[in-house]
Amino acid sequence: MPPASTPAPSASTPAPKTTAAPKTTAIVLALGALYVIWGSTYLGIRVALEGFPPLLMAGSRFVVAGAVLYTALRLRGAPRPSPRGWGAAAIVGPLLVGANALVSTAEVQVSSSVAAIVVASVPLWTAIAAAISGQRPTAREWIGIAVGIAGVVVLQAGGELRGSPAGAALLVLSTWCWASGSIVSRRLPLPEGLMASAAEQLCGGAVILAAALVRGERIGAAPALRPTLAWVYLIVFGSLVAFSAYVWLLRHVRPALATSYAYVNPAVAVGLGALAGEAIPPRALAALALVVAGVVIVATRRR
Repeated sequence: MPPASTPAPSASTPAPKTTAAPKTTAIVLALGALYVIWGSTYLGIRVALEGFPPLLMAGSRFVVAGAVLYTALRLRGAPRPSPRGWGAAAIVGPLLVGANALVSTAEVQVSSSVAAIVVASVPLWTAIAAAISGQRPTAREWIGIAVGIAGVVVLQAGGELRGSPAGAALLVLSTWCWASGSIVSRRLPLPEGLMASAAEQLCGGAVILAAALVRGERIGAAPALRPTLAWVYLIVFGSLVAFSAYVWLLRHVRPALATSYAYVNPAVAVGLGALAGEAIPPRALAALALVVAGVVIVATRRR
């Protein structure tokens, strides 16, 4: 679904900056990274929390990933972000990275699969944010969103959120931060290419690290091997690969497709739970069918 995925420029909705029409293969690979990798990061966060405080873990993860990506891009000759670019990243970064930090904090109280299910409401919040900014989803996208959310509702039947209202509130706030950051990023003069991802991660990670210090989070002893490996996994795959893929998608496809990963992530989280020995109830299979159907409807939007 090449260039037609990007909304046409208008007086009320400026088009995102693109230098070339994205190829279908690139879009599929980027979406695949989000679907599979981000589905596994919920479990990765849960494991990393065994050795790291939530905000300190989230902030350090993105600062390290942003620094690595920034250095690699500069060595390859990419220009430094302009002052305007840094300013835009300082707005978008804390929203997107802050959403991840809120999920990490919530997972102290709720399971990784429940967190993934709640975050699946991101496309709804994104659609609302897009409508407020003047970019209304198409009827087909609304249908896909409704079908996908129906799958999430089925999967959530008998969920655990009632036992942790604070965790539920953090997850809902996380979805709004992520949706707002996703929409705002399309309207600000962010750096070109992957440099946008590097700048956003550096700015957002720095803000979350500062919040961790204000909150009094500290690491008393060196984390064990298991949470350390999970932290490294989150840096390499969750931040460097998947986060960068998401930032790229936001510049090339409509928000409803860029955020469609939220439909698949709960199914991946449940699947990982099954591999760990958890039973999969029949409703999970029904939910998975609805989730996949919703993604297909959104992804196959006609011109």
